Amino acid sequence: MDRGHTDNGDLTGFTGRGGRGGPAGPVGPVDPAASADLADLAELDGRITGCRACPRLVEWREEVARTRRAAFADQTYWGRPVPGFGPPDASLLIVGLAPAAHGANRTGRMFTGDRSGDVLYAALHEVGLASQGTAVSADDGLSLHGVRITSPVRCAPPANKPTPEERDTCRPWLVRELELLRPSLRAVVVLGAFGWQAALPAFAQAGWEVPRPRPAFAHGTRVTLTSPARLDLFGCFHVSQRNTFTGRLTPAMLREVLRTAASAAGLTTRPYDG
Repeated sequence: MDRGHTDNGDLTGFTGRGGRGGPAGPVGPVDPAASADLADLAELDGRITGCRACPRLVEWREEVARTRRAAFADQTYWGRPVPGFGPPDASLLIVGLAPAAHGANRTGRMFTGDRSGDVLYAALHEVGLASQGTAVSADDGLSLHGVRITSPVRCAPPANKPTPEERDTCRPWLVRELELLRPSLRAVVVLGAFGWQAALPAFAQAGWEVPRPRPAFAHGTRVTLTSPARLDLFGCFHVSQRNTFTGRLTPAMLREVLRTAASAAGLTTRPYDG
């Protein structure tokens, strides 16, 4: 089943899908370091999808898109960098790790089409921050309420492990995203230690004052960044199968972090009635 993605044979002249499903406008290969001149999130998202800065990641994401998993053999994979998902005036940001090879690398939307996303979007829906609790494709009608989801690495990495160099090469995209969200952003949930370590330098580059020494990651930790405006940063175990299948991260634990962060962001949540 083709979910509306363009053919992956030529990945350098993509025209986005627009709307909630993806970024709009033609883009080409770009340098992440040139992101500072991008005026809004729509333009940033479009540029991100054309990035080819990391050869290992480009080769892997495109190879996965060509070969496909048997369960998705009838689908056309996205096979490109994945932009952030959510409104441009979000007051709460969720930062993950990187797209999953057969999840966001297939669907073109953050945490969509894999079990990690199943857990995350179910929790967001249960606390009233998402329109539905499922995320199967970029055109499934899902919308977020005051929340945006992003990652410090935009391409699916082999074995879900980007290198430090790839993380650092991708950082300017996250820095510019934070700068563009700054007028409305009040709280951030970071999923996992990798995201935490990648996000702190990005917050510093985007203008916030990060404590020294840099705070360590822990589930449930809360750190307040200052200047240009207060920003509450929350740590949460990643919604990976390794954590959710073993009970290290339970749905209740995730809902509690999301509810606390949403309150800090000024968002209204609803009690869980499950």
